[in-house]
Amino acid sequence: MSDPDVMTAFTSGLADINLDESSTPRTGARAAGMKSASASIYDMAATLSGRGDLWNWGMDDPTLVAEIQALLPGFTEFGTDGFSEQLYYLALRDLPIGLDDYAGRVVLEVGCGMGEGLNFLSRIAHGARMTGLDLSPRAVARATATLSRGEDLRFVRGDAEELPIEDGSVDILVNIESSHTYPDLERFLREAERVLRPGGILTHIDVFTRQRFRTMRRITEEIHGLKWIADHDISAEVRAAVRRRMAPDSHFRRVLDRQRMNPLVRRIAAHSQILMFGGMFAGYQPPTSIRVLSKLGIVPWMSGLPMESYRHQVAVRT
Repeated sequence: MSDPDVMTAFTSGLADINLDESSTPRTGARAAGMKSASASIYDMAATLSGRGDLWNWGMDDPTLVAEIQALLPGFTEFGTDGFSEQLYYLALRDLPIGLDDYAGRVVLEVGCGMGEGLNFLSRIAHGARMTGLDLSPRAVARATATLSRGEDLRFVRGDAEELPIEDGSVDILVNIESSHTYPDLERFLREAERVLRPGGILTHIDVFTRQRFRTMRRITEEIHGLKWIADHDISAEVRAAVRRRMAPDSHFRRVLDRQRMNPLVRRIAAHSQILMFGGMFAGYQPPTSIRVLSKLGIVPWMSGLPMESYRHQVAVRT
């Protein structure tokens, strides 16, 4: 498939998965097509992304910033705005395990992308053995080449619905802004149940449509091996991060300004990135120039799904 065909397959697949009123899992050719498109999209992203880029919408909470600064002074001063890191920090912060109690524990991130988020976690949860898994071979190859550190931090290619991980071998399973792309959410959660040790923890962060959240609720009631101990709506903090990224003087805008492109191309690039990283969720309204180009069919007007909430959910393996 060409790049436009891949993007069309990916976006239509996302809509199919997240807007389904029946919460029917996608299997067979439909699931395979969505996974193939997803892998291709993130292969392209891995090729185009810069060093240190994290693929999530992020969150903005001054309390979290202060806590991370205490652990990693100046963490926002070199090539990052810190919003995505806050989301990763939250994934471990609110668990019934202290950050000073990770020595020897096995941490698995499912949907690790280029590995930058897991690399960040390795700097605050010392002594853990961390593995990142992703469907994109290009993302895994890049993570392995640039970030891997033996058994302390390694990366493997794999499917979230068929984890190549032994039963009961994981202490902490991290899943951030990834499961809304999975054709069969129940299968992933049952895989999480399988690979976690008794007492192991699933820390799950994602954005939800009304339909997908209802599916999640139904599944969690049916999987008795996972006891859900927390469900926090962090939509306000996520929207705050997206809005700050959209601001004229933001790190995101400064990075774009350093690239050699004419002003119109830069505005189109900014528009596309904002749509990709939560713009609609945060109430983004395109500038006049983009509105004109949209009427001419040159750029998309608004795209995305009617996401209603962004949540952090925690389960313990019984």
